[in-house]
Amino acid sequence: MVSWLAFKQQEPELAAQGKSLLYQHGVGLAFLATIRPDGRPRVHPMCPLISDDGLFAFIVPSPKQRDLKRIGAFALHSFPCPTNEDAFYVTGKAGLVSDADRREALARQFVAEREAIGVAAPSGDDALFQLDIESCLLTQTTGHGDPAPDHRIWHAG
Repeated sequence: MVSWLAFKQQEPELAAQGKSLLYQHGVGLAFLATIRPDGRPRVHPMCPLISDDGLFAFIVPSPKQRDLKRIGAFALHSFPCPTNEDAFYVTGKAGLVSDADRREALARQFVAEREAIGVAAPSGDDALFQLDIESCLLTQTTGHGDPAPDHRIWHAG
């Protein structure tokens, strides 16, 4: 398991392409999958944040927040692209971030990235998680229906 920063240092091109897909709409948008207490998956859209030192997520009080606090396992998948079937998928473990300075800096980034739509800062009830990476998959295509997509798989360690 590695941080986004370590991933970016080890695989700069893969990290850049992944960030581009996660931020293809101007802000981070992805689907986050967690594991429910009964072992079944739970998937919802959310807004990842990529900063200079990590991949993060503010998660509102919810079953998803409880899943991450309980077990931490996650899968993150980029939103579909309008002109092709390119995708970025990451698996790993989420950890709660308790550092107030880091939380404040990421809250400012969250608001700044959404300045055009005027969102409020995450509330004190929103948990901040750092998403460390175990593996990722980058899929690149020539368009919809590409019969031979290019898949690049990476594993930590």
